[in-house]
Order: sequence, then C-alpha cells, then structure tokens
Amino acid sequence: MPLNLASSPAAAAKVCAGVRASPRHLLPRALDHQSRRVLSLSSSSSAGRAAGVRAMAAAEAGASTATQAKSSGVKQALISLSDKTDLAYLGNGLQALGFSIISTGGTASSLEAAGVNVTKVEQITNFPEMLDGRVKTLHPSVHGGILARRDQEHHLKALNEHGIGTFDVVVVNLYPFYNKVTSGVISFEDGIENIDIGGPTMIRAAAKNHKDVLVVVDHEDYPALLEYLQGKQDDQQFRKMLAWKAFQHVASYDSAVSEWLWKQSNKGDVFPPNFTVPLSLKSTLRYGENPHQKAAFYGDKSLSVVNAGGIATAIQHHGKEMSYNNYLDADAAWNCVSEFESPTCVVVKHTNPCGVASRQDILEAYRLAVKGDPVSAFGGIVAFNTTIDEDLAKEIREFRSPTDGQTRMFYEIVVAPGYTEKGLEILKGKSKTLRILEAKRSGKGMLSLRQVSGGWLAQESDDLTPEDITFTTVSERAPQDSELSDAKFAWLCVKHVKSNAIVIAKNNCMLGMGSGQPNRLESLRIAFRKAGEEAKGAALASDAFFPFAWNDAVEEACQNGIGVIAEPSGSMRDGDAVDCCNKYGVSLLFTGVRHFRH
Repeated sequence: MPLNLASSPAAAAKVCAGVRASPRHLLPRALDHQSRRVLSLSSSSSAGRAAGVRAMAAAEAGASTATQAKSSGVKQALISLSDKTDLAYLGNGLQALGFSIISTGGTASSLEAAGVNVTKVEQITNFPEMLDGRVKTLHPSVHGGILARRDQEHHLKALNEHGIGTFDVVVVNLYPFYNKVTSGVISFEDGIENIDIGGPTMIRAAAKNHKDVLVVVDHEDYPALLEYLQGKQDDQQFRKMLAWKAFQHVASYDSAVSEWLWKQSNKGDVFPPNFTVPLSLKSTLRYGENPHQKAAFYGDKSLSVVNAGGIATAIQHHGKEMSYNNYLDADAAWNCVSEFESPTCVVVKHTNPCGVASRQDILEAYRLAVKGDPVSAFGGIVAFNTTIDEDLAKEIREFRSPTDGQTRMFYEIVVAPGYTEKGLEILKGKSKTLRILEAKRSGKGMLSLRQVSGGWLAQESDDLTPEDITFTTVSERAPQDSELSDAKFAWLCVKHVKSNAIVIAKNNCMLGMGSGQPNRLESLRIAFRKAGEEAKGAALASDAFFPFAWNDAVEEACQNGIGVIAEPSGSMRDGDAVDCCNKYGVSLLFTGVRHFRH
C-alpha cells in the first residue's frame, strides 16, 4: 500500500541549499583479477597495451580513492531507478549531505546530466554489465555492502578483507512490469524481459538490513529521507516504516508477475491454487458500517481489474467524502444500471434497487424510478447509464416527492457515466453534500471475492443477461410479446435484489419489490403492497423457485392478477406450479437460472 512519508518538501529542500557538494569518493575496492585480465587480453597489440596501461592506472586510482573513502568514513548511497521522477532533487540533496553516489546505467547518466558526481556500479564490481542488462548489480561488492551488519565485527572484517565498502542508503524502483503488461498486447517474451531481478534483490537486502541501511522505493519519500539524514537522531521507527514499504512494494510487484504468469500458463482455470490480491489504500473513512467501527477504502491493483471500471475507480466531482455505506450503495446502484442497454435510471436504498425504469426519454425514466417507491428513494442513491445534461440535472435538482408533491427529493449520491459542463454545474447547486460520481461501466468476467471468518469465497461474477438464457413456456397460455418483455425486465431487476427476492414489473418499469425475507411468500406480499393495482397484468420474477404452489406464493400471485411468472424451476413441485397457473390462465416461464444474492 503506498504510504507518503514525506513531511515537507520545503523542509527537505533546505538540506540542499547553501551546502557545497563534497568531493567524489569511490567505494573501497581492491585491484582484482578482472583488471589483470584486461591487461593480459590487451597485450597482443600496442593499442591493447595502451588500453591495459589505462585500465591498470584507473584501477590503481580507484583503489587509492577507495582507501581514502574508507578511511574518511564517507557515507555511500546506491541509486538505481526505472522511474526517475525527482532524481536530480534526490541526487543533489544526497551529494550536499556529503554522500558518495553509486549508480547504474541510465540512472547514472541522468545524475551526471544533473551535475551530480557519480561512480558507476561496474567501477566497484570491476565487472561489466552483461546479458543485455540482466546482470549488473548481482555481485558481492554490491550485496556485501548492503547486507553487512555494522554491529558485527566479523562482518566488517570480511568487507575489509575483500575491499568492499558499506552502503547507507539504497534507492531503487523496478522495471515497469505492471504498466507493460496492461498497456495492450504484449508478447510473452517481452513480458518476461520486463521482470526485474536485480532491483527486488537489492530492495529486499536493504529492507532486511534496515537498521543500518535506509531503503526508499517511492519518489514521494525523497524529502522525508533528506530531512531524516540531516537530523542527528537515529529514528528506528522511520527505518522500519521504509523497510515495510519496501517489502510491500516488492510483494505487489511479485503478485502482478504471478498473476500474469498464471494466466499465460493456465488459460482455462479460473481459480489458482494460491494467489495474492494487491490492495492500495485510497482513503481512510470516517467510520465503517456503524460509527463505532473504523474503516478504510482500498483499490484493487490486480491485473484483471485494470480498465474494469466500477465505483472503485469513479471520479468524485462534488460533495461530502464517501462513507463505507456510500461505497456499498453506489456499487449496487451502478452494477444494476450498467446491466441495461436502453436509457435507464436506478434508485437504490441499502444496496437494494427500490426503483428501476427504462425509457427513451431519460427524464421520464427518472420520474418513474422514483415513483416506484418514493419513500425509500428519499435519501437514496440515483444512478443513470446516460450522460446527465442540463435538462436532466434540473429535473434531479427540482423534482418533488410523489408522496406530497412538495418535498424536494434528497439523495446521498448521483452516479453516471458522464456529465455535460452545464449539467454538472446545475447538479452541484442541489446540495453542498451531494456526492456526484462519474464512473466507467463495470467490466464483465471478474472474479468475485467475499470474506468469511478465517477465509474467502471466490466465484465468477454473475454476468448473465436475458439474452443469454431461454425463457421456456411451460403453461398452457403463452405470454404475449409485451408480457415476455416485461418478464425479461423483471428478471434483470430481481438479479440485483437481496434474496428472497421478488420483482413485479410492467412496461420496463419496476412496480414493486420484496427483498431479504426468510420466506419467499413474505417477499411476494411486500412486492404486491408496493405495486398496488398496477400489478394486474404485470410480470413477476423470482430469484429462485417457489417451493409450493397451492395456497402459497404461486396461487397468491395468480389471484392478484399477475399475467406472467418467471422462475428458475427445479422444485419437485414444478407440476403444481404449472397446474396452478393453468387454472388461473397465467403464463409460467422457466428460466433455468437462479439468482441468489446475499
């Protein structure tokens, strides 16, 4: 989870101001076999001999400088970055504090361009970068200097024997693997080459030895690092926090690699034996589901949800900060309205849709959705699958409750895929607290996770639409085209209502719903109370089969004038349901699909 440790860039900038850069120093190193090997291989020609002499001179000069650095106790910083944001600021700040800087490849070049004195890592390893950059920091002269404990005499003795200096600061970030594999089509080979090896190894080594080595993986922490280095006290808590962040950084990186490789090697298996979900803190919330519970909101950084849309990535244009319950309700409303292709409005209260209507005229759809249950709609969440323009914004702002024709409707949240400039301006004028969200349509094919005590449940998302299933007529009377359309609309609505769920709908408008009751009959009665006389000739959809027909829900629905019933079927008493519907002249459709929602 990203954590910004920077207390004040201005405070840290003072470190750099007015302090002259110290002379460049090299890490201690010995004249080793590599230098002698250069001489041997070059002795066959005058040019080679000249190169050998230069190499020997450079090695001797390096050894001399290394000895000076070692004896003078100059602190060393190792910097190797893919993301070079604020690199010049960091390099100059460290140099101003008297650090000798060791760096690699492009990072070294960028530092030099910024006027920072740099020693390239191959100068301390006496070994060139090789294998197309795969090997450059995997060397004892690097990792010995990072991992050596300063309070262990035998560690320091070993470093001295091999001419290795210690590192006090390690600043590393990794190849942009996540961005690469989510930017579009990428070959397997290209993906593999973007897996960082040396970077995570240095980060883990420095984080393990955080008592002696400060490790930084986020450019936003550069000011805090420089401010800390300027101070006189050694704050171990600061070091521990940087180490935690480093390990979390590597863990998130590895989870992306693991997820990508699983999909590359197991295209048909949805559930891997093990997997990690990388979460990133987006905000702390005022409280949780209830005021006595603390809460926070995290974004999912899994590769599978990149560009997947949904409430987690919504833009908030206006209003009070989102609460725990706001996120749940907004998610329910957005998931429901995203199901419909026609212009649709959905009103949600406590994660249940209490009003749904589809019309070519979105203003009419809005009015009908509120009319479906105006008492529940007050204080709810209203969602649209169309852009909110000036006319719709005015209607939302001024619309009066159908219960008395006077009370202006109040909402916690409005969510839509977009807003015109004027529409957004008008909507902002409705209330200072009204949360206005802009969201992308929720993606399909996602893995759904839910926590239970001590574990997690995983399942595929429920992406079925009426077009994906067959509504089979099992009664003597077949539904008319309008009735079949109503049944499909009711079926799509009931999918988003908590079980036991019943929805009554007609003419692409939800008239009544019953939700969350322990028995289906009670949910049915609640739905009929809300629908009233409009239920006659309407369609009724149930999220699961009716266990009984006679003297129970099916017969009661028929007696209340329902024109068509859609249910999954699967009960041992399916024959009773058919007989009951035939007696009352009601069409009965079996969908073969259950829609439990807990």
